[in-house]
Amino acid sequence: MQNGSNGEKEKATGVVTLSLDPGRAIDDYATARAQGPVVTISFEDTGSESDADPVELDAFLTREHLFVSHYDEVLSALVDSRFSSDRHTAMTPEQREKLPPVIEALRLLSESLLTKDPPDHTRLRKLIQPSFSPRLMEAMRSRIQRLADDLLDDAERAAEARGERAPDRRMDLIAAFAYPMPVTVISDMLGIPMEDRPQVKQWTENLLRADRRRAGGLDEETTAKLRQFTVYLRDLFVLKRKQSADDMITQLLRAEEEGDKLSEDEVLSTVFILYLAGHVTTVNLIGNGVFALFQHPAELAKLKANPSLAKGVVEETLRYWGPVDFVAARIAKENVDLGGTCIPKGEPVMVGLAAANRDPARFPNPDAYDITREGVERHVAFGKGIHLCVGAPLARVEGQIAFDTLFRRFPAMRLAVPPNQVRWNRSFLRGLSELPVLF
Repeated sequence: MQNGSNGEKEKATGVVTLSLDPGRAIDDYATARAQGPVVTISFEDTGSESDADPVELDAFLTREHLFVSHYDEVLSALVDSRFSSDRHTAMTPEQREKLPPVIEALRLLSESLLTKDPPDHTRLRKLIQPSFSPRLMEAMRSRIQRLADDLLDDAERAAEARGERAPDRRMDLIAAFAYPMPVTVISDMLGIPMEDRPQVKQWTENLLRADRRRAGGLDEETTAKLRQFTVYLRDLFVLKRKQSADDMITQLLRAEEEGDKLSEDEVLSTVFILYLAGHVTTVNLIGNGVFALFQHPAELAKLKANPSLAKGVVEETLRYWGPVDFVAARIAKENVDLGGTCIPKGEPVMVGLAAANRDPARFPNPDAYDITREGVERHVAFGKGIHLCVGAPLARVEGQIAFDTLFRRFPAMRLAVPPNQVRWNRSFLRGLSELPVLF
């Protein structure tokens, strides 16, 4: 990335402007880093369509935000207990009482593990963590491998039905592989009955749309589908309690730690978060990694020559084009000095994961994509501290299998369009809407 025009991005007031276009944001993060470890930023709308709700987006764009841009300070903000993940932390009891009512599904989303502080977070994490242990995730490799091969078999059959032949068969890698793979894995883990999968897929897609629109109003159709999904899951919980099964919903319903158990609402919230965080981020990891390999043929050649480097592809992709650019808000519970800036009590700060992952003070030559990079595991794509992504072991296994399988089965796979025609989604998550390939 070239940063020669960075100075033009800084407003006269010292406010750094970040683009909503992920294709431009990396340069903007460099501008922020050049100004300091904690800077004031605002966002500019490029005029392109966004996945966010217009009401929410307009309110977001019109505000200025404190943004943490350097690796060391990002790490501090993520692990410092003086910062809260609960947006209600800075509110008085009177302000909390005035909050508008929300529908049940959105309440569950807003009260998940992601937004809890200790001791509530500690309790929930202890109960949920065993379902995502690295040992259990490794044990799932054979199941995930079969799924990856089945999806690519389907892509081959679809191409054959269209009369296409290798190596010029066509596929949208996102729709045919990166999207269905993680959602199927999560449904398998949770124990969603096969006959319910098509309907659950529709509900989870609706859940993704609803999460993007939380601050704005929801239309009646979206609200109705959220309620349907909630009712379905509660009914499924009744069946899981009656019938013993080796799946995560059953484990969560029975999870117990020193006499403490998850409530039904907490299990519901966990299921929603698994479909949200566990699905979209893995879709983006796979798509972003394949796109990066296409643009760095020397790295792709390394992977083809040594498939064990799939682990390196996962970690370097997480650093280079991680699926989440920033954590929207950490709230200071008291006055906190961060990188020479005083964060006042009650003030939210945005924590720049992508900015930290390109910090040259931590990662030499950070704009190079290098799947054998030393120290890449220090990236903060999954966060750090108590809020380290609980599903990180699963995402790593899925990514490793995806990169290995794709290029082992289709070594001639390549982009079907010029790189500049590949478009990033316009949202606060970094991912591709489509990735057309020939294979």
